[in-house]
Amino acid sequence: MAKARSVYVCNECGAESRQYFGKCAVCGSWNSLVEQVMEPEAIAVRPGRRSTSKRADSKPRLAKTFSQIVDHPQSRISSGYSELDRVLGGGIVPGSLVLVGGDPGIGKSTLLLQTANRLAAKASVLYVCAEESGQQVKLRSQRLGINQETEGNGEREPGEDVLGPSPESLFLLAETDLETILAELESLRPQVAVIDSIQALFYGQLTSAPGSVSQVRECTSALMQLAKRENITLFIVGHVTKEGAIAGPKVLEHLVDTVLYFEGDRFASHRLLRSVKNRFGATHELGVFEMVAEGLAEVTNPSALFMGNGDEQVPGISTIVACEGSRPLVVELQSLVSPTSYSSPRRTATGIGYNRLLQILAVLEKRVGIPLSKLDAYVASSGGLSVGEPAADLGIAIAVAASFRDRIVDPGLVLIGEVGLGGQVRPVSQIELRLKEAAKLGFKRALVPKGQKIAGLPLEITEVGRVVDAIAQALTNQCATALAFEVETAPIDPD
Repeated sequence: MAKARSVYVCNECGAESRQYFGKCAVCGSWNSLVEQVMEPEAIAVRPGRRSTSKRADSKPRLAKTFSQIVDHPQSRISSGYSELDRVLGGGIVPGSLVLVGGDPGIGKSTLLLQTANRLAAKASVLYVCAEESGQQVKLRSQRLGINQETEGNGEREPGEDVLGPSPESLFLLAETDLETILAELESLRPQVAVIDSIQALFYGQLTSAPGSVSQVRECTSALMQLAKRENITLFIVGHVTKEGAIAGPKVLEHLVDTVLYFEGDRFASHRLLRSVKNRFGATHELGVFEMVAEGLAEVTNPSALFMGNGDEQVPGISTIVACEGSRPLVVELQSLVSPTSYSSPRRTATGIGYNRLLQILAVLEKRVGIPLSKLDAYVASSGGLSVGEPAADLGIAIAVAASFRDRIVDPGLVLIGEVGLGGQVRPVSQIELRLKEAAKLGFKRALVPKGQKIAGLPLEITEVGRVVDAIAQALTNQCATALAFEVETAPIDPD
């Protein structure tokens, strides 16, 4: 008879060890091993154990060639949100698992409840709320205008929108027990199911607490097997750690088909839905939503969120075109350069990679001659958007140079290019897509790297090969040599 034994499981990577160590031997994290007692039944049925009752050569052959596999074409289901469909790669794939993570209070439950409401108009949907009661979810749905029943004679005013489908197509289950949820899924067989959240589910055969590595791994694995067998689309909500990663072992992200991160500044109204893994579409796609009184609303023109009003022109502001997946976004960059009162100047980056900023500041001091080692430098992206691609380098460099010289960059100019360590402007990808977005928003000029000039666009495109040439074109009409001399000899006001 098998005996119960203890194993130590890493909370970060899910690795198991029979002995406790202060440092995980797999991922290297400290103090992450947690003791878990495995019951005899769990040990006996644990996946991966070799069976000695049957010979391996007596098992039937299950492998097939690609030609033997029958192809069943399936059309994607629209979620009702074009932004969510974009991130998913064109819609919801039947039988797929989608993991949605994000900070607490960012709007994950709101987004999935509204999505479930819209999907219920054409499919049966089961919403499993493991962290709230049914009354709490219904109270939230009434605030969002979901399943609002008409009063009186049931007639609606002309032009009044029907916010919710019939109550018979959207089901609600307040349960944390995994076996009960699996039984309900097998009995109801909905086309779409939402699990909110996976850290709150509990599997009775495991002695560990809900949210532990073993519970999250086993619950996700059981839900995945049922979803693939019954062709049920699952949306799973996952908590995140202090570092911003989805809580639980990494195997959780490997089990699902799509991983989405819902992010945004809690002091701003817009929310960003970003794809980091997608087996049925492109990764790093971006969907933009706005938090309003009635919940989350789609943003049809996201570039307007990350651009200034343009009424007042101030020095140190430039405009770039960043690409998030296949979506171009026009973003305004702001820079402030001022004399420092400390022995070591401050460098602050908001929405820009800190190491990237230090590299661009070093290029400007070495190749252009701007004495930034004696100045504080602050760079931020408008709207709080995180811009990490190298195509924003040229916009950062010109914004810093404009703030140093107290010059105003032409508001009708857009800047695209990567800055190399030698001071050269290097080519970037998707240049045509970026220029089309700039032309659509009314920009008149564009500075691009040499060899990437696109014809047929209503833009005055100027090719530049060096950063100093780009600064000369963006700030003044004088030659690059004169500008470099002016930068080197410019006095610094200590006040």
